[in-house]
Amino acid sequence: MAIGIILGAAVWREGPSPTLRRRTLHAAALYQDGHITSLVLCGGVGQNPPSEAAAMQDILLDAGVPIDAMVLEDQSTTTGENIRFAQNLIDETDVVIITDWYHAPRAKLIARRAGLRATSSSPSLRGAKFWPQTKSALREIPAYIAYAIRLRT
Repeated sequence: MAIGIILGAAVWREGPSPTLRRRTLHAAALYQDGHITSLVLCGGVGQNPPSEAAAMQDILLDAGVPIDAMVLEDQSTTTGENIRFAQNLIDETDVVIITDWYHAPRAKLIARRAGLRATSSSPSLRGAKFWPQTKSALREIPAYIAYAIRLRT
């Protein structure tokens, strides 16, 4: 079995963004269904406190995931840092990257280059708004290319 690594997303003034909530609830379901053994919650403080990792922890606790199944990584601010900092907290190399569909290819590329055996799992888009999803997907195209040709690490 693998460890789940939930990649961060914004915390808004009102609380966790819909993206953060969707990723985290998907991770809770994966854990409860026995697909992953534990979770690394990634993300530091962005424009609004608390850290993305702390916001995820609250969501997971409300979803019935036990605290001892979670490790907080609350310093990262980029996808690369999410992966590298999470890797420093685990002994496993088999991981499931939990992120949105448009973000998963780049996240897996980064994880695999770091020596992890990474797969991904993405939440349903039920309830997601079309324009933010489209904008995020379009933003990933140049980002993926930059990582693929090693302009970014």
